[in-house]
Amino acid sequence: MSAREIALKRLPHGAGLALPGYATALSAGMDLLAAVEAEVVLAPGARRLIPSGIAIALPAGLEAQVRPRSGLALEHGITVLNAPGTIDADYRGEVGVILINLGQEPFTIRRGDRIAQLVIASCAQARWRVVEVLDDSARGAGGFGSTGTAGGA
Repeated sequence: MSAREIALKRLPHGAGLALPGYATALSAGMDLLAAVEAEVVLAPGARRLIPSGIAIALPAGLEAQVRPRSGLALEHGITVLNAPGTIDADYRGEVGVILINLGQEPFTIRRGDRIAQLVIASCAQARWRVVEVLDDSARGAGGFGSTGTAGGA
C-alpha cells in the first residue's frame, strides 16, 4: 500500500492525544480519538457530536470517511449515525463524529477513547449526460432484493 501525506492540524483541545493511526500494518481505517474535556454519557437512544481535536486538508480527489468501530457496535450498540460520514477535500473544520447509542445501557465516552475509524479513499466527481434510453444490463431495473439468493428466496 502506498501512503499519501495529508496535512493535519491539532486543535487546542486535542493536545496530548495521539494522532489518528492504523492499528495494524494492513488496517484500512485509522482510529479517531475522543477529544472531550469531561466524560460524555450517551443514554440509550441519545446522539452527540464528539470532537476529535483535529482538522485536515485533503488533496483533491480524496475524501475521508468516518466509520463505526465494530467492537463498539457489537459490544455496546454504539455507532456512527451518518455512517459513513464524509469529509470533503475542501472542508477545513474539525473532524467530528456523530455517535448514537443503540444499546440498552448508558455508554461513557472518555478523553482519548477510540470512537470511530477514519478511512481515506479516492473519489471522483460526475458530470451528467442526459439520454433518452439507458444501455441494458443483466440486472435491468430490478430494485431492492431483486438479485435474490442462490435458493431463490
